[in-house]
Formats: sequence, C-alpha cells, structure tokens
Amino acid sequence: MADKLPVLLFKTRMQFTTRPELTGTFGMVSTTHWLASAAGLSMLEKGGTAADAAVAAGFVLNVVEPHLNGPLGDMSAMIWPSDQARPTVVCGQGTAPAKATLDHYISEGLSLIPGSGLLAAVVPGQFDAFMLMLRDHGRLSFREVITPALGYARSGHPILPRVCATIASMAEVFETEWTSSAPIWLPRGKAPSPGELFANPQLVDFWQRLVDEAETASGREAQIEAARTAFREGFVAEAIDAFVQRTEALDATGVRRKGVLQGQDMASWRAHYEEPISVEHNGWNVFKCGAWTQGPVLLQALQTLSRETFSEMDPNGDTFVHLVTETLKLAMADRETYLGDPLQSDIQLDVLLSDAYGQDRRKLIGHKASFDHLPGQLVGLEAQVDAFQRRIRRETPEELGVGVGEPTMAHLTEQRGDTVHIDVVDQWGNAVSATPSGGWLKSNPVVPGLGVPLNTRAQMFWLEESGPNALAPGRRPRSTLSPSMALRPDGARLAFGTPGGDQQDQWQLIYLLRLIHFESNLQEGIDSPLFHTGHLQASFYPRGCETGQLVVEPSFSVETRQALSDRGHRVEVAAPWSVGRLTAAESRPNGTVAAAATPRLMQAYAMGR
Repeated sequence: MADKLPVLLFKTRMQFTTRPELTGTFGMVSTTHWLASAAGLSMLEKGGTAADAAVAAGFVLNVVEPHLNGPLGDMSAMIWPSDQARPTVVCGQGTAPAKATLDHYISEGLSLIPGSGLLAAVVPGQFDAFMLMLRDHGRLSFREVITPALGYARSGHPILPRVCATIASMAEVFETEWTSSAPIWLPRGKAPSPGELFANPQLVDFWQRLVDEAETASGREAQIEAARTAFREGFVAEAIDAFVQRTEALDATGVRRKGVLQGQDMASWRAHYEEPISVEHNGWNVFKCGAWTQGPVLLQALQTLSRETFSEMDPNGDTFVHLVTETLKLAMADRETYLGDPLQSDIQLDVLLSDAYGQDRRKLIGHKASFDHLPGQLVGLEAQVDAFQRRIRRETPEELGVGVGEPTMAHLTEQRGDTVHIDVVDQWGNAVSATPSGGWLKSNPVVPGLGVPLNTRAQMFWLEESGPNALAPGRRPRSTLSPSMALRPDGARLAFGTPGGDQQDQWQLIYLLRLIHFESNLQEGIDSPLFHTGHLQASFYPRGCETGQLVVEPSFSVETRQALSDRGHRVEVAAPWSVGRLTAAESRPNGTVAAAATPRLMQAYAMGR
C-alpha cells in the first residue's frame, strides 16, 4: 500500500485548540478526497505549514482524482500568512501559447475552441504555483511534500467509482484514437473496477525524476527552484513540446488537429502573486482572486444584496432562493461581458464592485424569474455588451462530431468541467484556499513518459477580434476556478471553496450568506439544501445556456419548489445530496480551529489534530 500517513481521521464538525502550550495540535485540512486530507495533515504533523499541507494534498488529488485534475492543469489559490492583514493571490493560470492566434484557430475551421484536444491547451500552471507557494510559505522539502502522492501512484490507491465510470466512457477513444492514454487508464485492457488498487507508473517516473533533478541542488529553496526549472525548461517541457509537435489528436469537434503549445511557452511563464479583490458585507470582509477568474461574481452579488433584510427570510424558502438566483443571473451576465485578464484588458472592477452599481442592479430584480440576460452598461464598453448579446443568442448545436450518434464521439462533444478543492489552517494561523483543476483524463491524450494529459482551459476563450476574454497569445483565459477567504467581525479567518465549474461562486455565495445572515456553523451551512442556475453563458464547450433553469436539491420542501415554479423558474430537481462539494477551514482568535466538508458524493473529508 502507499506510504503510511500518521493521522487521526475525523469526519466534519470539528474544533480543536491550537494554543501552543498544548502539544500535539497541528491544524485542520479539508479537501475533496480523504486521502488528500490525510496527506495534508501528515505534513502539519511533521511541523509543516498550511502551504506544505496544501501542496501535499494537491499532489495526492492529482493521483486519486485524475478525472477532475492533473499535474499539467492550472490553479487559482489564496494564501493568508498569520502576520498579514489580508490574503495574497497565487496565480497558477497559464497563458495562451505564442502561436494561439485568432487567425490560426479560424483557419482550422473553428468558431469555438473545442472542449478537448490539443488546441484547447494553455501553459500548464498548477505545478509552478504549488512550488512558488511551497518555496515562500512552506518549511518542508519538495521530496517530503510529494512523498504521499508518489506512494499512492506507485503502490496504488482504491480507485473511486466515478473515476472508473469516466475511464469506461472513454475506453474506445483511448483504444482507437488517444492511444497513449490506453496503457495508463486501461492497464489490463479494460477500465478498472471500483475499489481496486490503481497505480500510474509513468507518473511515478515523471515525479521521481523531478525529485532527483531537484536534489542535485543544495538547500531547500534551491531544490524547489531546480524542480521548477526541470518542469518549465527541462525534460517536462521537452516531452510536451515533442508530443504536441508530432500528434494530431481527435477533439470535441470530431477532427484530428495538432496543438500550438511549445516548450518555449512554458519556459517564458511563471506563477506569480497578486493582490486580492474584496468587499465588506455586514461586517465581514470577503476576498477573491481577480478578474481573470469568476471571483468578482460573488463580490458583485454581495453588493447587490447588501441592503436585504435576510432576518425576515427562510434560508430554505422561495424568497431567499429566488432573490439569490436573480442576483446571480445579473452577475453572470456581467462576468461574460466584462471579465478577463486585467493585464491585457480594461476591467472596470471599481465600478462593478461598487455599492452604487450593486444597488442599481438590485432594482432589476422583481417577483418573477427573469428570462433576460442583462449585463450592466459601463461607459466606453458598449461594444462588449453587443458582443455578449450576439453570443448568448447563438444556437448551440444539438449534434457535434464526425457523424450523428457515433459512439466514439459521445464522450468528446461536451466536457463539462469539475475539479477539486483544498482548505487548510495551521497551528500558527496561516491559511490556504486552493482550487487545482485541468489536465483531467478526458481532456487530452496522455503525454508519453509523463502519464498525464494536458489541460483544456483555452476553451474558455472566445474566437473574436477583441474583448476581455478573446483569444490572444500570452493572455490568461477567464477561469472558473474561484477559491475564497473571509474575515469575520470577530477576527476569525475562513478559507472555503468548491469544485463545480460555473457553479463555484453560486454555491459559495449561498454558503456565505447562510454563515453571515443565518448564523449557520461551518457544517450546517454546507449540509443545508443547495441550488444553482444554468441561466448563464457556460464557460465550457459548447458554451450553451439553460435560460430560466433552476436546479434544486430535493431536500427543499415541495412547497418551496412549487412556489419557485409559480415565480416562473424552470425548476429541475437534482438527485439527493448531489449539488455542491463545499469544504471550509477556519482559524479563530481564541486559538481554536474548525473545519467542515460536504457529505455529498461521500469522498470529501475534514481532518485535524
């Protein structure tokens, strides 16, 4: 079995003291897989920080949830050092390659960037972001933090049913098209069975070589930098460059195409730090990553709702659900109209996050569900509104691919995104919230020798001449990855987040409102019924829209669901306990810590000691 991890395991609703005079207390880790939480906790027990724990957990998630993330993916994260008044953003979102020009993609006959295949790849950013965090905020070595993941990749881990189902759905593609993937995901010529030990020898070789090359340098920081160099400029970049140059891979449109990512693109990119964006709401300060993510959506929604009397509402009633849903519709219209890489575009966040703008938006919400898509009107950016209205009215094709109903294409036509999440607080009060993603097993063929595929984050660009999220070399796509942090009025620091593509800031908004206005504890807020709307321009290929849709869990009462239908919402009832994968961890001024994790899908865990 994998390397032993000395941990105590606790399911949710946990609180422990971190007062230094009481020995044996280390902190809390909450992630979307229990093995990742265990790995993170083992780093805290070694004397590591929240950063060490988050990096170790992230590497384990690469192994045990390969259908949701991988080492060649991307990441948005925030880290909050105990001696700082506000968190810092860690940008692990790679940019479009130098050859990713609009002319090239149009010459390939594309009007949308496919949801799978090599043209959808941007520079892999996740690994470098983890290493940046480890170097500057950790205490442990690269070898120490990657050892648990190496153990699970080498000796095997009990594979999840959902991983098996994803592999089985792609088996024919692996056998006939993405043949470099077959040895990894079909090791005995077929999909693995749930619970069997599953290993990835190529990933072991990849990571072990990184460790070996890192340790040719002397000293912890030098070794981390050597690993970063080997990834960006050494054998990893060389393997990716060679594979992309020689490979025509089938993509979601049913066509085999070469990619444009090169080793030089990787060599010229670095993960970096940024200031967070924030708003104050009811005495709380809420922090998000910038306009290259969908993080502003949550902050805009808080501003729109800043003057509501929530005390008069039932948090599981139709008034609350309707108000939040209509607020999200407005914020999502602004997301698709105005958000993008602020290093290359004019993003008027000062306006979008202002109280005055929020209250103007609130006036648009009535008693009935809106079926309109209404971005706000920002001076000088009228052309972006026109572009959004053209896109949102675009018809989404019902049939995609090489032939109607061809079974090998059924899995490639629409790759809706999901991912993983990590929250950690340590005994010193440091905190991390991180959302690694991309490079999942159905995104691209495996890069030979690395055992994992490239990401597909470029599918979030638009093939347009201009606009904040138009494809351009060196530009970051507007990502869905959206970790969160908040400061309570009493000084407690909260790290929270969720996987879920376009739903991430929807579920997090609902969670936060329940904490702030209904005094839910961390676990109660997660366990409460969740909902989300599809009334938005989807971030994932084929970029469709479910106008008027409202998905609710069946734990909402029949009366609430009927009242929402009466308001005009297209109510869809999800399977029980299926909406949202929230996790959270908190450090409190009195020296205690707490954490929570969703019971949905029965794999997330919060652990502490």
